[in-house]
Amino acid sequence: MTYWNGHGMNGWGWFAMSLGMALLWALLIVAGVLIVRAVGRVPGAPHPPDGRPSAELLLGERFARGDIDEDEYRRRLAVLRGDVPHPGGHSP
Repeated sequence: MTYWNGHGMNGWGWFAMSLGMALLWALLIVAGVLIVRAVGRVPGAPHPPDGRPSAELLLGERFARGDIDEDEYRRRLAVLRGDVPHPGGHSP
């Protein structure tokens, strides 16, 4: 008597194969998202943790559109970066 079952797969085999396929697809999707996020980053651009554009970025966009002139841009940028001396010459 032989115990040959025609090379069929039992229920555990199907479960393991299905789980493996789901894990493979999850891994591929996560890798794709990480690659797209890494490629989409601009080196040197500010990336605040909350996802909103920084004040410097908004100021730069206003300057690029021509809403403000260069002098005003530089003054406001200095204020944002804290490079402006306080009135009376005292430190904060």
